[in-house]
Amino acid sequence: MATVELRFSALPEHVRTARLVAAAVARRAGVDEAVLDEVRLAVGEACSRAVGLHQSVGITAPVKVALIEEEKQFSIEVGDEAPRSVPGDRAAGAAGGDGEVEAEEDEMGLAVISGLVDDVEVSAGEHGGLIRMTWPTTPPAAVLA
Repeated sequence: MATVELRFSALPEHVRTARLVAAAVARRAGVDEAVLDEVRLAVGEACSRAVGLHQSVGITAPVKVALIEEEKQFSIEVGDEAPRSVPGDRAAGAAGGDGEVEAEEDEMGLAVISGLVDDVEVSAGEHGGLIRMTWPTTPPAAVLA
C-alpha cells in the first residue's frame, strides 16, 4: 500500500495544488482517465470544505490529505480539525443565524461530493472530520517482451 500525504495551510489558494497532486497520483495509481475530472472536482470540494471549516472557527492547523493506493482501489482522505457534530445532526448545531447557513453549505458540499463519488465515507466529531473517497483502479497493462 503506497500512501502520499499532503498537508497545507487552510487557505483557498492551496486547494488547486491539492487537486493537481490528487489527479496526478490517481492517474499513476490506475484510476480510469474518464474519472480523473471527478477526482479533481471531488478533492477540490472536500478541500474547500475543510479550508472553510478551519477558517470559520479560527483553526491554524493544516488541512490533511492522504492519497492511498491499495490493491484494486485508490482512496483519498481529506481531514480537518474543526470540532462539530455528525453531519445532518441539526440539534447539536447553532440555533440560528450564520450557523444554520454554514450547516446548509456543509450539507451542500457533501451532496456534491456524493454526486461525484460512488464510494464516500464521512465521519465527524469533536476532534474534526474526515471524508474518505474511493475509486476502483485497473492494473497497468502487461508489458510484452
